[in-house]
Amino acid sequence: MKQVSRMTAVALAAAALTGNALAVDVAGFEVTGYSRGGPVFTYDKDTGVKGGLSLSGDLQKYRLGNEGDNGVEVNIARTVEMNGAKVKFDYMPVKWGSDNIATDQAFVEVSGLAVDPGASFWVGQRRNRINDVHIVDHFLMDYGNKHLGAGVNGLSVGGAKLGLAMHSAASFDNALPVGVNASRLNAHLSEIKTNEGGKAQLLLTVVSGSGLGATRNSGSSLGLSHDQSDFLVKGLNNTFWLQTSQGHASLSGNFLNIKTPVAGDTSTAGAKGNRIADAVNWQMGAWGGQALVGYQTSKSDMNQVETKDFSLGGRVSYAVSQNFKLLLDAGTTTRKEDGKADQRLNKVTFAPALALSQDFWSRPELRFYVTRGNWNTAAALANPTTFGKNGKTSQTLVGVQYEIWW
Repeated sequence: MKQVSRMTAVALAAAALTGNALAVDVAGFEVTGYSRGGPVFTYDKDTGVKGGLSLSGDLQKYRLGNEGDNGVEVNIARTVEMNGAKVKFDYMPVKWGSDNIATDQAFVEVSGLAVDPGASFWVGQRRNRINDVHIVDHFLMDYGNKHLGAGVNGLSVGGAKLGLAMHSAASFDNALPVGVNASRLNAHLSEIKTNEGGKAQLLLTVVSGSGLGATRNSGSSLGLSHDQSDFLVKGLNNTFWLQTSQGHASLSGNFLNIKTPVAGDTSTAGAKGNRIADAVNWQMGAWGGQALVGYQTSKSDMNQVETKDFSLGGRVSYAVSQNFKLLLDAGTTTRKEDGKADQRLNKVTFAPALALSQDFWSRPELRFYVTRGNWNTAAALANPTTFGKNGKTSQTLVGVQYEIWW
């Protein structure tokens, strides 16, 4: 399954606050979802690339005018009250491009129990996505993500909230390869008040398994994030992350490379990783946006080669009127890998857009975009079958795209 855009907690919360959430009730079922798509008119016919200009780092794909895909995610939920408690069934099928319809979520949740009325107990496959940076389409903390499990969210611990989950590496649609097994424990402590307008959260991950390779069959990660509203000035919101991982645990709190090990293939090995990142969001009158700076390292357990990724960029939105916005999205990224020349890629997109309000998070949004990307020879050599084919070092994309969440 491709790494694709997701309806995000941040975006949906912002939409609700600004009156842009479009909750739909169908015969007692709550239907929410996300979709994007549209034609790309101008692209490189030699490579066939309609988007995805990126050096492949987690924080390196500045997405506006750089996706070129089509898909839809529909979440269907039904909640009923039984014996003073609430029982919820949740199902989310997704369809992206030519991929088959897949199951992202399928779980049952029970809440309102006397043991802790604010906690919810669940079994199945669910998303536990915490921190999203929308402009690069990446959740920096994410410990659900298409794996079967069971857990509890929202346990009261003093003034904070605790979530616990145990996952198998198997999913609703796919079993693990024969001879490979892995499980993951996550502990998520949130709502830790630090100062006026500030809250922190911690995510601990422990992975154990078998058949994952000669180097190790385990892993762990620890992540810290801090959210600050009205950072420096009113209307500017800041999120800071500090994360570390090893083995078969990812920086986000998920599994990493749970596959049948293949000699010489680092995508089947564990790794040691570190990340520091900071993002800001704002809406000040007609001006809105999001910006990011991030640095991330990864050293493979298999060959000890270290990769260092840097990303700096942002998107600015200016509302010319109630329903017309001008968007500018730009990013510069680098990748340094032991024994190889440094890669560099820059991308900028200009997009006039129609929306329902002036807000940055207002959706649906209909965009006409022009994107220009350029990269150095090292980046072209590292991506010989995609945007770097035949030694190309630049590309222009022109298209129209819709994006909606509800």
